[in-house]
Amino acid sequence: MCCFSGKVEVVADTNIFARALKDGRQFLVYSMSFQSGADVAMILPIPTPKGSAEDAVKFISLQKYDAFFADLRGGFPVPKSDAPPGRGPKDPGNKLTVVEVGDFVASFVPAVKDFDRLDKQFRLPAGVWDKLPQYKEWGFAVFKLKKPEKGQSKVHPMAFEFPRLDKKVLFFPTVHIHDGTVPAKAGFDHALFCQVEGDAPPQWEETPGLAETFVKVKSTAGIVDGSAHVYRKQMRGTFENKDVLV
Repeated sequence: MCCFSGKVEVVADTNIFARALKDGRQFLVYSMSFQSGADVAMILPIPTPKGSAEDAVKFISLQKYDAFFADLRGGFPVPKSDAPPGRGPKDPGNKLTVVEVGDFVASFVPAVKDFDRLDKQFRLPAGVWDKLPQYKEWGFAVFKLKKPEKGQSKVHPMAFEFPRLDKKVLFFPTVHIHDGTVPAKAGFDHALFCQVEGDAPPQWEETPGLAETFVKVKSTAGIVDGSAHVYRKQMRGTFENKDVLV
């Protein structure tokens, strides 16, 4: 689960895809279903180098490929026993750049101090980041979401690429923040997907076929390598509340 700037009643069916680029950057694609009574922002901490420029993150629209994660799941054999997937401060005046990305508008926040440059309703409560000192020097991808018109809403995949602080590690943002608190353990309803060079991640499932056999590669804007296999790790239940690194 990601972090939200306001109260969210339900978050479920979270899917995350990651793949490294040769220049030390990383692709990240994120999708989930949620229920909220107000417009909120989804905030993803990302391990960018300190002092990254405001244009260091490139947002990518997958609005026309809503089935991105459905197709990824289709590459894995489904055992007969498997169940189907679940569905402030004074305005400083120099606002952060806002980019339209499909159904969303998105911003890259270079550091915690720069949240003051976002509209108040799209920030976390004061003091939350003090509980997460590991993010002190990180950047943040922020997607502004509209409240669902009726019940729970499934959003199309949110995608971007960013420069990594550690070029040897694939990063999955999975830390949960609940109403301004950071519990030691949290409930997960996640499916993580990745493509890697070299050996498969330990204890991850591998697709029998190459990605080009089950993903519309041309619709991914270069995010998926059609000539490689895809790996998956499913996290359903209660786990230690931390990010996943591969």
